[in-house]
Amino acid sequence: MPEPRGRPLYRAVMGKPLDLPFDPIARAAEIWESRWGPASSMRVATSVMRVQQILIARYDEILRPYGLTFARYEALVLLRFSQRGALPMKVIGSRLMVHPTSVTNTIDRLVGAGLVVRRPNPEDGRGVLAAITEAGRQVVEVATRDLMNADFGLAALGEADRAGVFAALRRVRAEAGDFRDAPASA
Repeated sequence: MPEPRGRPLYRAVMGKPLDLPFDPIARAAEIWESRWGPASSMRVATSVMRVQQILIARYDEILRPYGLTFARYEALVLLRFSQRGALPMKVIGSRLMVHPTSVTNTIDRLVGAGLVVRRPNPEDGRGVLAAITEAGRQVVEVATRDLMNADFGLAALGEADRAGVFAALRRVRAEAGDFRDAPASA
């Protein structure tokens, strides 16, 4: 797999920095509190949404040389993690927590790029499996290396902060019913 050209990927900049002279979320929280009361939940929720925008922009920039978006990368990683390198479309949607239409679109793009193939599901005559190709395996390896070199855009957080954020957000996901298992270590 050829290396992408251009500037080093570990220095990827998010899409469009706001470059404001103040923190807009903190400012909104001040106004919120003066009108409606405590703003701690609003501050966290709004910060999570903004950080998601920043991270997705960074990931997409890092993955662009490979013809991937973060959604396509996630699908490739999921297939790479699977025992046989292939999964039913329904399982992909469930594991990635996306609508079936999104899975179909993502797999269509990966098939078009030669990174995934569709094949009949031997356990279900009507079902279809998405299977990672050798080219898909190679792309996911180098793309993962680049994301890891960029520290997944989280270099501003130390290990303790990352563990704390993960643990806090995991509790929110558990309460929402995402999973039923015992607490995981960070």
